[in-house]
Amino acid sequence: MRLIIAEDSTLLREGLVRLLVEEGHEVVAAFGDATTLPDAVDSYGPDAVVVDIRMPPTHTDEGLRAALEIRARRPATGVLVLSQHVERTYAAQLLAGGAEGIGYLLKDRVAQVEEFLDALERIRAGSAVIDPEVVRQLVGRSVRADPLARLTPRERDVLEVLAQGHTNSGIAERLHLSLSAVEKHLNAVFDKLELPRTTGYNRRILAVLRYLEA
Repeated sequence: MRLIIAEDSTLLREGLVRLLVEEGHEVVAAFGDATTLPDAVDSYGPDAVVVDIRMPPTHTDEGLRAALEIRARRPATGVLVLSQHVERTYAAQLLAGGAEGIGYLLKDRVAQVEEFLDALERIRAGSAVIDPEVVRQLVGRSVRADPLARLTPRERDVLEVLAQGHTNSGIAERLHLSLSAVEKHLNAVFDKLELPRTTGYNRRILAVLRYLEA
């Protein structure tokens, strides 16, 4: 996989580069700020970009804005955004234009190497990957408000794993359910969240966004 890294912490940036190269990936560029990141993506054409949300000079949302610009210019490029803390508004902004090939992970997750590498592979394949802790906090906030409070505990479990970017088979494996049971629970979730069946809408993405917006 061809990758670009944008992370202002020299230690973390160099650590990511070393890890990815050792795993057989090609890091075509690494930056300490997000200023030239969108142009670099145009020039190098990577499969995916790993970018910190808070970057110089203001350390607010430079990385997020760069990620959104990359998605606007090159929708097929995977984007994995790293954050020190759960930032609900930023997560919602990132996913609002469509979640395919998008990832949002807490930096602590990078230390769990297998999970981090798996997230990159899933993003390159076009899946959405949301940090389990982000989902947990958002679910905790959301289930107190209608219509999310209508969900049963099992439906909440299914939606939580869905929001992490897993397929139906992945949900079934993690929750020890049959595929038919997963489909039944998801259909119930979509109906209870009053998500449209209209052509052109991805109900799975809309379900995640409903959590983020709650």
